[in-house]
Amino acid sequence: MYAIIQTGGKQYRVAPGDVVRVERLPGERGDQVVLDQVLLVAAGGEYQIGQPLVAGAAVNGQILRQGKGKKVIVFKKKRRKSFRRTRGHRQLYTALKIEEISL
Repeated sequence: MYAIIQTGGKQYRVAPGDVVRVERLPGERGDQVVLDQVLLVAAGGEYQIGQPLVAGAAVNGQILRQGKGKKVIVFKKKRRKSFRRTRGHRQLYTALKIEEISL
């Protein structure tokens, strides 16, 4: 059994027991999270596809960690103009352990 969920403007394929990194969600370590934007649920070769969401479907998970991703360097340069700018960015994320998919 697996589901395709949407959170933080991105889509993820999740199954019970998976650990996924999603965009930062509010909450502390150990808190329970319910993701109700479920686009598809597949169980035993049978599919339920939402229009756009599957009615009554939800994915329950537990927050394992709140953290920052690896640093991304943004470098801008204009040739022959002595223009150089360096900026760094670390994206915030939440590590979720998927516990169950309910219909």
